[in-house]
Amino acid sequence: MSALDPLTPDEIRRAAAVAATVPDGAGDAVRVVSVSVGEPARDGHEDDRRFAEVVLHDRDAAVTHEIRVDLQADAVLHAVEVPGVQPQMTTEEFLAVEQAVRAAPAFRRALARRGIDDPTLVDVDPVSAGAYGRPEEEGGRRLARVLAYVRPEPGGNAYARPLEGVFGLVDVDHGELVHFEDRDPVPLPAERGEYRADRTALRTDVRPIHISQPEGPSFTVHGHEVRWQKWRLRVGFSTREGLVLHRIGYEDGGRLRPILHRASYAEMVVPYADPDRFYQTPLDIGEFNIGTMTNALTLGCDCLGVIHYFDAAYSDSHGEPVVVPNAICLHEEDDGLLWKHTDFRTGQVEVRRGRRLVVSSIVTVGNYEYGFFWYFHQDGAISSEVKATGIVATQAVADGVTPTYGKLVAPNLSGIHHQHVFCVRLDFALDGGRSSVLETETVPAPVGPDNPHGNAWTTVSRPLRSELEARRDIDITTARGWTVVNPDVRNAVGQPVGYRLVTGENTVPFSAPGSSARRRAAFMDHHLWVTRHDPAERYPAGEYPYQHPGGDGLPRWVQADRPLEREDLVVWYTMNHHHVPRPEDWPVMPVARLGFMLKPWGFFDRSPALDVPPTSPGEGSSRADHGCCDAA
Repeated sequence: MSALDPLTPDEIRRAAAVAATVPDGAGDAVRVVSVSVGEPARDGHEDDRRFAEVVLHDRDAAVTHEIRVDLQADAVLHAVEVPGVQPQMTTEEFLAVEQAVRAAPAFRRALARRGIDDPTLVDVDPVSAGAYGRPEEEGGRRLARVLAYVRPEPGGNAYARPLEGVFGLVDVDHGELVHFEDRDPVPLPAERGEYRADRTALRTDVRPIHISQPEGPSFTVHGHEVRWQKWRLRVGFSTREGLVLHRIGYEDGGRLRPILHRASYAEMVVPYADPDRFYQTPLDIGEFNIGTMTNALTLGCDCLGVIHYFDAAYSDSHGEPVVVPNAICLHEEDDGLLWKHTDFRTGQVEVRRGRRLVVSSIVTVGNYEYGFFWYFHQDGAISSEVKATGIVATQAVADGVTPTYGKLVAPNLSGIHHQHVFCVRLDFALDGGRSSVLETETVPAPVGPDNPHGNAWTTVSRPLRSELEARRDIDITTARGWTVVNPDVRNAVGQPVGYRLVTGENTVPFSAPGSSARRRAAFMDHHLWVTRHDPAERYPAGEYPYQHPGGDGLPRWVQADRPLEREDLVVWYTMNHHHVPRPEDWPVMPVARLGFMLKPWGFFDRSPALDVPPTSPGEGSSRADHGCCDAA
């Protein structure tokens, strides 16, 4: 077992038990926030030593404990108290908040005003409290805000009937509704938002698709190490981030060339645009431990083909492991046309179909699902995308009202404007050396004697020399791009080996500068950040963003303005899906995709896809009378 492998259920139980000896006499007031693998130092030699990182929260003392456990010795290696922070909210706290709100007399009176006499039909979604300087936030309490919905029937779609005019703030530690506001009710929409298969008229002309690999897949799995074609990587899992990839490399010319030490989605934020929902800006990874929301995947539904699954496990608040079977899906799939050329004089045709290796997981965060997908391609590229689906956040509106900060998705039902902003952490290791980042822009040549027809242009590159300088944004007017290079390793034409970040869908944040959302999730201020590697700098909004006023993480780290040339670098890419809801997003939103690619940019001496063999005539088809298919 590698030091990077996710913790087993037994290791989680043992680590929690060892960590529980650290707080003195706290008893039931201490809960387990998270137990994850304690990763070894980035530049250390991987061995079989296993460590765990445990976070505990002492409710009575209002102290968070960080504890590193040696799993071979079942002993505490390091422990520190972190006062004045609020750690991530746990699943048990989610349910406790709902129970506290349902039982509160003020909330029951609000239900009665709206003609609701069955509280069990009411869903209460806790929302992170944020930090807005309001009087009800004072006192250092651990807080959550409240959104409420009414199911039309048991098991029905609660988000079809939002409970408007109700606002609440709950003391999470003590299960107390500390602030409540009941405005004039808005009638519940008649829309039921039904989407279940047994209650929906389904198409009848869909024929099955079968993915067959009679000789088995091309990948091999040894524990959590994956080898596919020339790729090698390790699949990991953390309570906070969920799916993590380690030690990604490519075999080239008989040697394994490192590309990335580690890759993960390190933070995300979903700021909503309605002034009444100013508090609805959850940082789902840093405030809720998104790994604990990982789905158990189903063959033929979430994943199709010849699949290898990895289970995952995390700790509940009592230190007992919760196992998620089939948490991570590994498979290969057809990727369309890889390359082709027809020599029109000789009639000779060379064509290759591509395939890609896919590593994925899906999480459910309240009303939304997010699929995190990583792809490894035969041309040496690495790409990733988030697939967002689920149910849009809704508000009830009265007859004749046109929403200002949302769009009608059904009668009397508005989907709120919002954005989904993700920050990816890419810890580079190009050929195992130190890196620099080059920014490249396209410059049109001036019309004149050297460019008489005005068609000429060139590219200009410059290094990003320091962390403050490396806060950069996409500019389509110059085709701006960024390439991570190892200046000490050159390719066959003398260029430094590198990988370029190819950006996909993106935009800017529309929350006002200086707003709480922008302060607390300041990573969304820029599309690119680059930092010197520091093992303590792991999360772009800081270690503990829950109820933090902001300014931690990337904006704080880069103030050191450390030099970036020929250094161990971490690249942070922020991508933003701008979601203006539409009727077609209701009642369940078709997948919206956003992502990026890491494209080899001089990393290889020529196309690494040249040795991909041709597809046999008829392979992958029920008909073999036309030879190789070119369809993308």
